[in-house]
Amino acid sequence: MLGMVGMVERDHLTVRSELTLLNRVQQWFDQFCLQYVFQFGWSQNQIYRVNLALAEGFTNAVRHAHRTLPPETTIEIEVSLWADRMEIRIWDHGKPFDPNVIVEPQPGNPQVGGYGWYLLRRLTDKVVYERSTDERNCLLIVKYAS
Repeated sequence: MLGMVGMVERDHLTVRSELTLLNRVQQWFDQFCLQYVFQFGWSQNQIYRVNLALAEGFTNAVRHAHRTLPPETTIEIEVSLWADRMEIRIWDHGKPFDPNVIVEPQPGNPQVGGYGWYLLRRLTDKVVYERSTDERNCLLIVKYAS
């Protein structure tokens, strides 16, 4: 029996850098939720928020990190369900990136850019950006069950 902090289930998907694959990514996530997540009492609204964050993270990787790279460049996605949370990791091959330099949009003060990071942080409980040892970027998105 797993403890309260044990991992329950994990799945992995590798796709090319093409925005048209967003549907496939979201269907894969929905299937994972149908199979495992709902039985742990997650609400439709919580899952919707995580799916939206996944879509934002994926499209950011395609549009920004891989902007100058060929479409064959892969993006790896992993979803893991824990007793108390869900984690999504998105790895890309873009240049290192510092999210701290992004200026968050202020109400009533329109700006170009910065909305994706702002949205990610509002939809979920924790967003962490890391540079992995194999020279890839890893975006970690965490949503707690309660």
